[in-house]
Amino acid sequence: QIQGGFEFTEGPVWLADLGVLRFSDIPATDILELDPLSGEITVWRADSQGTNGNAVAPNGDMLMCEHLGRRVSRSPADAAPAPVTVASEYQGDSFNSPNDVIMRSDGNIYFTDPTYGLGGGQAELPFRGVFRFDGTTVTLVDDSFGQPNGIALSPDETKLYVSDSQDGGLMVFDVAADGSTGAGTELIDASPSDGMAVDDAGNLYLTTGAGVEVYKSDGTAWGVIPVPEQPANCTFGGSNRRTLFITARTGLYSVELNVPGLP
Repeated sequence: QIQGGFEFTEGPVWLADLGVLRFSDIPATDILELDPLSGEITVWRADSQGTNGNAVAPNGDMLMCEHLGRRVSRSPADAAPAPVTVASEYQGDSFNSPNDVIMRSDGNIYFTDPTYGLGGGQAELPFRGVFRFDGTTVTLVDDSFGQPNGIALSPDETKLYVSDSQDGGLMVFDVAADGSTGAGTELIDASPSDGMAVDDAGNLYLTTGAGVEVYKSDGTAWGVIPVPEQPANCTFGGSNRRTLFITARTGLYSVELNVPGLP
């Protein structure tokens, strides 16, 4: 454990240019920053609109999934100005509560939209979807999930992975050169999982009630990394990208691994 005492941690993301880890404390509506060298954790953004998942763009910008704002937003990573909206609606209807996000190197953004962060808000969409934003238009990737949650890309960015934290299983979608996606198929018949990470070899790290379950790229189960609290999400980072940072309810944890991974 790096530190405990949080309300509910989520959305870890490693910012290589700054050498820091950022993660969300959803109920506190804070985005926190860990300096691994000093061990100090500070508030990077207060009043984050209940941000859950975070991602880093190729230029270093932060992408944030705001539960309360019902949008995906963006801001420079080296400062904390008011974020601007990336996407907030689909065909005129507001999103439910964007949950997790990933950006491809060509600028395509993919995100999940379950209802967990709606609170007392009214759902406008009749489904819980996975979406793509190409810089101009929001398109639907899939609307068949119970509660789509974690999202990640394969190292070569030709596969999109999405977990279902209600119905279980991990779905995989082929990604074309232009960023468009094909029909999804079930890669892993897993228990319901939250966030995920992918290492350089394509192995998948799913956060579940058992800990961090690790699968090979073909879906074969490899093993489980036990965590003292039920993990919600994870990401690779550190100077050699071999540290798996894990957000788990009230605590932030880390474990050193042999295979480096994607931030």
